[in-house]
Amino acid sequence: MSNHNLYAQIAARFPAKPEDKLFARLPDGRRYSYGDVDRVSAQFANLVRALGAMPGDRVAVQVEKSIEALMLYLGVVRAGCVFLPLNTGYPPAEVAYFLGDAKPALFICSPEKREALAPVARDAGARLETLGVYRTPRDDESVEAIAGTIAAMGLEAAKSFQTHENDGSDLAAILYTSGTTGRSKGAMLSHDNLASNSITLAEYWRFTPDDVLIHALPIFHTHGLFVATNVALFANASIILLQKFDAAEVLRWMPEATSMMGVPTFYTRLLDETGLTKDVASGMRLFVSGSAPLLAETHRAWTERTGHKILERYGMTETNMNTSNPYDGERRPGTVGFALPGVLLRIVDPETGTPVKKGEIGMIEVKGPNVFSGYWQMPEKTASEFRTDGFFITGDLAREDEDGYVHIVGRGKDLIITGGFNVYPKEVEGHIDDMDGVNESAVIGVPHRDFGEAVVAIVVPEKGASPDPDAIGAALREKLAAFKCPKKIFIVDELPRNTMGKVQKNLLRDQYKGIFG
Repeated sequence: MSNHNLYAQIAARFPAKPEDKLFARLPDGRRYSYGDVDRVSAQFANLVRALGAMPGDRVAVQVEKSIEALMLYLGVVRAGCVFLPLNTGYPPAEVAYFLGDAKPALFICSPEKREALAPVARDAGARLETLGVYRTPRDDESVEAIAGTIAAMGLEAAKSFQTHENDGSDLAAILYTSGTTGRSKGAMLSHDNLASNSITLAEYWRFTPDDVLIHALPIFHTHGLFVATNVALFANASIILLQKFDAAEVLRWMPEATSMMGVPTFYTRLLDETGLTKDVASGMRLFVSGSAPLLAETHRAWTERTGHKILERYGMTETNMNTSNPYDGERRPGTVGFALPGVLLRIVDPETGTPVKKGEIGMIEVKGPNVFSGYWQMPEKTASEFRTDGFFITGDLAREDEDGYVHIVGRGKDLIITGGFNVYPKEVEGHIDDMDGVNESAVIGVPHRDFGEAVVAIVVPEKGASPDPDAIGAALREKLAAFKCPKKIFIVDELPRNTMGKVQKNLLRDQYKGIFG
C-alpha cells in the first residue's frame, strides 16, 4: 500500500460494514463500532491539527485510560504527529524531563492535573489541554467539567479526516524507557515497526473478528497500547475496555470474552479469587502474559484451575514483541518460546558478540521490522546499542535450551560479580522460589569491601508461611556453589514493582546497599 501511516494500515483492514462490527464495550454500557472508531479518531485528528500540532510534531499525553484516550492516540497518528504517552504516575518533576527532552507542540493531561502541570508545559513551550474520563453528565455539570477541554472542543470537530500519508519509516510514537539506570531514553517507533508487529501477533495468536479481548492493561505502555489495542484493531476483533485491572470485574466479564492479555500480577490475583473456575473460563481460548517473568508455579496453578495454559512472550519498549511460546504445541513454563516470524534472534557473548552454544548464557540480540530506529536525540547511545550488522543489543541475558525455547535469565545490569565470579540472579531465585513457604524472591548484588559485590536475597513468603532465612541458606548451599549463595537473606511482605509488574531491583539495591558497611 502507498500510505504506511499506522492508521491507514489499520483502516485498510476494517470490516466491509464498519457500523455493524463492534470494536469496544464499556462497563458504563456504551458500545463503539468500527464506524465510531473512524469518526471519533477523525475528530481528534482534526482537533490536534487545529491546536497547532503539525505532522512530525510530538503530542505528549498523560491521561487516565478511557475510550476517548484510545481515540486520541489514533487521531494523533492519523494527523501524522508523534504520539508520546506518559505514565499517569509520573509527578510534575518527571514530566518536566520528558517534555523538556521531547519538546512536544501539544501536551494533554488529566483535568485535575492541569494546575500542577501548567508551569511544566509552559517551560517546555507546549500548548496545554486536558482530557478526562467520560462520565454520564448530571444536570449541574458541563461537558467541560466532565471530559476536559479537548473532548469538549472535539465534539465540534469534523467527523472525517484524510489520514496523513506517511512513509513506513516515519515516526509514529516515542516511548520513554523506565530509566532504572541513568537518564530515561525515548525509543523512536515507526509506523511500520508498530504495524508489522501487530500483524504478526494477530496471525501468530490466531486473532479473528470473532475474538473478544479483555483489555485491563494501562495504555501508556507497549503492552496495553501497541499489543492489546493494535492487535485487536488489525484483527477486527472486539475489546472489553476496563479502566484498570480489578480481579472481580475481570471475572464478571470473562464469560463474554475469548482472550485476555495481562501481566503476572493479573494471574496471581485472579488465582486468589474463588470465582475463578473452569466453567467461568470455558469460553476463553487464550491467556497471554508478559512485561515481567511469570513464575512456573503460577503457570501450573492456572492450568489446574482453568484448564488453560498461559502463553508467555517476550518483548521490550524498543522492539515490541520478539518471541512467543507457540499457539499450537507446548507452552513451556519459565520460557518465552521462540523468535516470532520475521524476527531474527541470537544469544551472544556480551563482550565479543560471538554466538554462544545452546544451554550457555549470553546476551539477546534481535533484528527485524519490529526493531526501533534509535533513541530520541541520542545518536551516540543509539550507535552503541546496535551491532554493525544491524542487530539490536537488548541488554537481556538468556539461554536457549536443547528444544530451542528461550529462557530469560535477567538483565545484564542485574548480573552480580562477586569475588570475580559471575552470578545470574535468576538461577538463585529459581531455587529459592521452589522452596516450601516461598511465594517469590529477588536476588541482588550489593557493595562488599572484600568481594566487590555480595549476593543478597529478598524473599516474600506464601500467605500464612514463615520461612526461616537460615534454613533457606542451608538448602541453597546443598544445591549451589558457595559463591552463588546469598550472604544475607531478608524476609519481606512484598517486592517493589513498577506499573507493569516488574520487580524494581534498582530500588532494592538502593535500600540494601549499606548492609555490609
